[in-house]
Amino acid sequence: MSIWAKVATAVRGGVSEAGEAIVDNQVLRILDQEIRDADNDIGKSKDALTGIIAKRKLADKKVESLKSSLTEYEGYAMQALDKGDETLATEIAEKIAGFETELLAEDGLATSFAGSESQLRKAVSQTEANLKRLKQQVDTVKATEKVQKAQAAVAARHSGAGSSMRSALDSLDKLKNKQAERAARFEAASELAGSTEEVSLDDKLKAAGIVGGGASGGDVLARLKAKRGG
Repeated sequence: MSIWAKVATAVRGGVSEAGEAIVDNQVLRILDQEIRDADNDIGKSKDALTGIIAKRKLADKKVESLKSSLTEYEGYAMQALDKGDETLATEIAEKIAGFETELLAEDGLATSFAGSESQLRKAVSQTEANLKRLKQQVDTVKATEKVQKAQAAVAARHSGAGSSMRSALDSLDKLKNKQAERAARFEAASELAGSTEEVSLDDKLKAAGIVGGGASGGDVLARLKAKRGG
């Protein structure tokens, strides 16, 4: 493979990595936007749920009011019958029939609101739980992405014989070797200086007659006789 082919391959590799980085960033941006949209949708759902709860409560109150009215007018009807007032009892019965018709409608409406409320509560709760998990996963992915980018940067700086870290380590080793060599030279020079000084001092003592050469045979014989005592 020629040098230009290698350069072209390297360029294509760099473009590919850059493209992947763009795609990765876009994925995270899309997820962030989808999370924001989901948050907005949940907010709208909660508003709708609040409205349904309010309507259900009003319907429940209406049902209770109608039931109370029914009980009240049934009592009136019984009193009218006890008095033998058939006409009044019939009028009250028609009123009761109207209450019953209205109660049937309101009770059905309250039941419908209660069903919608239950379903929407479950939907909101499930969506919030899913969104919470999604946020946690996105946070984890973002944190992992940052850590891996930092690791890649460190690896890129410290890998390879031509990296700045390798160059610095090599320079440090060379400096240590130079220092060790200087220390050895200083030690050798010191030893050499000490040896020369000793030789020079012996020569000076001999020249001054303070220190002579080795003892003669006569000196040794005299020393032995003296030691022997005689």
